Amino acid sequence: MTALDDALEKYIADDNEQAQYYDLILKTDFYIPIVSDGTDTPIEERENVTPLVLEAEGKHYVLMFDTEERVNSWAKEPIEYVILAGYEMVNHTPAEICWAINLGSPRAKEFVPDEIAYLRTL
Repeated sequence: MTALDDALEKYIADDNEQAQYYDLILKTDFYIPIVSDGTDTPIEERENVTPLVLEAEGKHYVLMFDTEERVNSWAKEPIEYVILAGYEMVNHTPAEICWAINLGSPRAKEFVPDEIAYLRTL
């Protein structure tokens, strides 16, 4: 169980824990799967990377994982990813995109556009 899992558990049990959970979201370094560009160019040397976006029920999701183990477990095979802090993701996420945090884990959480917009105000 990670610190983010603990914070989510506390938030689920008590709405007064929302601020602590959101603060941790902003501070957490997330592993974000990206679309492969088909080259061997190291990620650090690329001009641009594109996050993998999945669609479900008419919503588009960027996937974010709080550990390397979780992103690899979800992918089930080697996958390219970048690491960005939550506060960086807030600033780079288009208004219509949702987040799927720790998809496939018992403590997965969806962030809808309004919730991401709120994080921008913190």
